[in-house]
Amino acid sequence: MDNFLSVVKEVWQEGFLGIGITEISISLMIIIMGIITRGVLTSRIIALFQKISTKTESALDDVVLDALKKPLGYVPITLALYVVTVYLPLSGTADIFAQNIVKAMIAFTIFSTMSNAVKPLFTMFQASTLLTASMTMWLERAARVIIWIVGIGIILDIFGVQIGPLVAGLGLFSVAVALGAQDLFKNLIAGILIIGENRFQPGDRIEVEGQLHGVVESIGFRSTLIRTFNTAPMLVPNKDLSDVRVINHGEMKYRRISWTLNLVYSTTQKQLANICDQIEKFIAESDLFAINPDQAALAKTDELGSSSIDIRVICYTEPMAFTEFAKVKQALIFEIINIVRGNGSEFAYPSTSIYLEKNDPLNPEDYLSKAKQENVDKTSNPDSGIDE
Repeated sequence: MDNFLSVVKEVWQEGFLGIGITEISISLMIIIMGIITRGVLTSRIIALFQKISTKTESALDDVVLDALKKPLGYVPITLALYVVTVYLPLSGTADIFAQNIVKAMIAFTIFSTMSNAVKPLFTMFQASTLLTASMTMWLERAARVIIWIVGIGIILDIFGVQIGPLVAGLGLFSVAVALGAQDLFKNLIAGILIIGENRFQPGDRIEVEGQLHGVVESIGFRSTLIRTFNTAPMLVPNKDLSDVRVINHGEMKYRRISWTLNLVYSTTQKQLANICDQIEKFIAESDLFAINPDQAALAKTDELGSSSIDIRVICYTEPMAFTEFAKVKQALIFEIINIVRGNGSEFAYPSTSIYLEKNDPLNPEDYLSKAKQENVDKTSNPDSGIDE
């Protein structure tokens, strides 16, 4: 029995790698306390600050708290690991490895905080109109990539990994990748040109005639996400949008209405003049239409068509959604119908007239000359030319 107790005591004292079970148990309790503290910090303290920030008018403090919520949760765990390394009787390689773990956690917490702080920082620049939405998105992503590259390099250096040979190897690898990923770099450069030229921004309605028409949702490193009007997403490579003529409806100053009205040919000049004047008066007095200084609204007789007299109507509205624009066009159509029919005219439509000609039966003798008729008479009466 004494031998068994001595074995149990030896196992309890030796534990794992010379660390007793008592030390291991206390270390686990310290780590558990760190996890509990993390939960309290994120659920109670951060929630308290979020409640305070909701009372402020600025949205920046809300963004900052959301960005720092996860990194701050790493602090209690990192502190618990540090206490464990100090408490445990580690030596040699185990001590060095434990210290490197703590250093790596500290570096990870710092760079995670920096990475999450990038978004509120660029939000401030975007709010001050220094950067466009797409430029902010690209710079934010690039900043995060750079931060994590530096952070990973520092963490590898903590564990004794030589970064110089690794960077040289990555340089050769990147050359091989570049040769096989030319389209990727073409799209990347095209995306930079799109943002630099400010061709369009997220939220703009763009159109490539005969190919696509939709609203830009995001401009990525390789492709642009466009939401078509049937709500389906369309991913378009950036190089395909940089080499074509793109109509940016999001930058329009006015929305134009350009119609041709076809009236019947029985419409008189006076009726045409009254119709044009009344349409122009309606457009000028209505609040539905805008004044374009570069092109005045008009309603003028434009052309004598094949089956109608044509009136050209041009007017403008402020930029608006499709539904509101359709309501404006409907109101104009109803008014034009009232004006045209109120002036005694009517709308024409393409038509073709067919004329049927009625001919009497032909009498060949009617087309013979008088001389020829006389010859016919002599032939029929041979005695008509003999003197008696």
